[in-house]
Amino acid sequence: MAGTVLGVGTGVFILALLWVLVLLLCVLLSRASGIARFSIIFVFLGALVITSVLLLFPRASELPAPDVEIKIVDTFFIGRYVLLTLLSVIFLGGLFLVLTHHVLEPIYAKPLRS
Repeated sequence: MAGTVLGVGTGVFILALLWVLVLLLCVLLSRASGIARFSIIFVFLGALVITSVLLLFPRASELPAPDVEIKIVDTFFIGRYVLLTLLSVIFLGGLFLVLTHHVLEPIYAKPLRS
């Protein structure tokens, strides 16, 4: 099923976004005074009309199209192993340099006070 996220299509996300925006607009309009407060009814009815249109006239068929078996071929196989080898050599070389710097850290003599 191409175009699905979490097993649902884009229409569910469009409807969820629509109703979240309507809820936000209704909350904002509820704080208004005068005739602007009554526009909540038109916003809600408009959302109902858009939702009913999206639900009654779906664009996709109810039966999913048969899936064609896709053969996955790794064309970058050799390059991936060369890159892994190169990064491993660089990592081991860096680890060697850090450990030799740690082991061969100079120890300075403390001055004697006389």
